[in-house]
Amino acid sequence: MIVRNNQDLEGLTRIGQICGMTLAYMLDVAEPGMTTRQLDQLGAEYLKKHGAKSAPITAYNYPGWTCISLNDEAAHGIPSDKVIKAGDMLNVDVSALLEGYWADTGASKPIAPVNSKYQRLCKFTKEALYAGIDEAKAGQPIFNIGKAVQRVAKRGRYRIIRELSGHGVGRSIHEDPTIPNFFTRQASQPLMDGVVITIEPFLSMGRGHIVTDKDGWTLRAPDRSIAAQYEHTVVINGDEPILITKVDEGH
Repeated sequence: MIVRNNQDLEGLTRIGQICGMTLAYMLDVAEPGMTTRQLDQLGAEYLKKHGAKSAPITAYNYPGWTCISLNDEAAHGIPSDKVIKAGDMLNVDVSALLEGYWADTGASKPIAPVNSKYQRLCKFTKEALYAGIDEAKAGQPIFNIGKAVQRVAKRGRYRIIRELSGHGVGRSIHEDPTIPNFFTRQASQPLMDGVVITIEPFLSMGRGHIVTDKDGWTLRAPDRSIAAQYEHTVVINGDEPILITKVDEGH
C-alpha cells in the first residue's frame, strides 16, 4: 500500500496503535501456568474491544487470533493448551484490520526467571529492528535494510532466519515488496514515499533454519535452537519513517 492522503495515514495509525497496544498487553500479562490459548483469548478480547478483526483469521482462516510461539518455535505458533513455563522464550505476533486498513507487529520476551542468553538475543534482535528502520528512507534501496540487520546479527554472533522477511502491508496482511533481513542485490528497488512495510528481523542462536510442523502453520527450528523476532509496521516518509505500531508501553 502507498499512503496517498491524511485519511490513509489516520486509518493506518488507528489500527497500528491497536495492534501495538494489544501486543504490549499480551506480553505484560503472559506468565507461567497460562496456556497460549488463554493468552490468545485475552488478545482477542482486547482487539474486539477496539473494533478490530484478526488479520490471520480474516486472510488465512488461521486457528487463532494471534500467533504465539514458544522456545524453538520461531513463528506462527498456534494458540493451544501448551502451557507457558518459567524460563521460556515467548514470541507474540499481532496483526489486525480496522476500516479497511491492516497493520502488523511482534516481539519476543523471556519469561522469568530470565535466561541471560535469551535476554541478550532479544537485545540484539531489537537493535537489528531499529538499525533496519534507520535505513527505511525514500529513494534508498530496500537492501539497505537487510544490510543493517545483517550487520547487527554478525556483531552479536547470531544467524538470520532467511526464510522469514518483512513485507508490504496496509490493504492486506501480505503485499509487495518483500523486505529481506539480509543483503541481496535482488532487493535493489528503491523505497517510495508513502509505501507501507513491515520490518521484522528474526535472529537465531542456532543454524537459522526452520521447517513447517505437521500442523501446517508452526515454523520450528529443527536443531531446537531459540530465535527472537521484533517487528513494526513502517510508513516511508522521506528520511523519517513513521512507526505506526509503536506505543509507549511497547518496544
